[in-house]
Amino acid sequence: MSFSEQDHAYMRRALALAEKVLYLTDPNPRVGCVIVKDGIVIGEGATQKVGGPHAEVMAIQDAKHRGYANQLAGSTFYVTLEPCSHFGRTPPCADALVTHQVGRVVVASLDPNPLVGGKGIAKLREAGIQVDYPLLAEEALAINTGFISRMAAQRPWTWTKLACSLDGKVALNNGVSQWITAEPARRDGQHWRARSSVVLTGIGTILKDNPLLNVRAIATERQPIRAVIDGQFQIPEDAQIFNGSPVWIFTHTDNSAKRVRLQAKNVDVIVLPKKGEYIDLAEVWQVLMQRGINEVHVEAGPTLNGALLEAGLIDELLIYMAPKILGPGQSLFNLPALSDLSAVKQFTWVEQLAVGQDLRLRLRAKERWNTLLQAIV
Repeated sequence: MSFSEQDHAYMRRALALAEKVLYLTDPNPRVGCVIVKDGIVIGEGATQKVGGPHAEVMAIQDAKHRGYANQLAGSTFYVTLEPCSHFGRTPPCADALVTHQVGRVVVASLDPNPLVGGKGIAKLREAGIQVDYPLLAEEALAINTGFISRMAAQRPWTWTKLACSLDGKVALNNGVSQWITAEPARRDGQHWRARSSVVLTGIGTILKDNPLLNVRAIATERQPIRAVIDGQFQIPEDAQIFNGSPVWIFTHTDNSAKRVRLQAKNVDVIVLPKKGEYIDLAEVWQVLMQRGINEVHVEAGPTLNGALLEAGLIDELLIYMAPKILGPGQSLFNLPALSDLSAVKQFTWVEQLAVGQDLRLRLRAKERWNTLLQAIV
């Protein structure tokens, strides 16, 4: 399909609207919509928090508010995700477009949700509406990576945030790590917490740092759930993380009395089987998927990061590298020694960006990314 420069410009505008609700819509996808008639933008909008209007409805309401209600027929809608065709918390968006007799719909990416999966486009075409796709699908995937991963691959998209020195150390030998990076990098990390569904750590980090792990320095209506991998259920009952907001504890050691006491603090203790000596991390990720988790933001130490990497559960690396040399210290990942380079964990560069005096590096598991991309085009 060939798209014009105007098509690209309007879709980029729709993608920008979707980016503005990165922190809001979870577990629903972030979607933007722009309505154009005779070269004029007559309405635009983005999906609201769960239970609220979707992007197409917001854009229609905006057009009516601007006085363009009679211009909707024959207009072109630019939407970053295929319009839904099923009744959920809200009516189908595809029906709204049919009702208003729009002329054309340009879609960035298909919706891999089995309840949609091309049905929205089929419904529009059956009504005689021209539908063109995909346009800027990879940019759309970057906004909804977790949702698309959960729908197409039945697992949340997971990145681990790491702060390290030039020589790849996350802490001194004695465990001291605050602070390797400067304030701008730490503040930038809050964005990644805010867009995630879950901020996850290990019991080692809880015992060492007693973190709160909530979103700070960013305005957001929605705080992600905090989760802890704590196989032996060692977490202190007065840990700072228990501040009244939801916390999930994944363990293989049940203690019913402690579990009941923590439930009073809005803590959900999830007992799962062991795999060898430790909790089965694949089972943890299965629970996360079943509970509608799209994006997992990991902030943990070398032991849990190494275990997640070995289990194949890390999709993306988010590394803040400081211009410092630490010398002997703790590495990014605790991993077994390899005897052959063919067994290395391979990632692909996505971004290198200066953040204050530090460098933000992003890398992805290329095959997983490409699999998701194929699912939406």
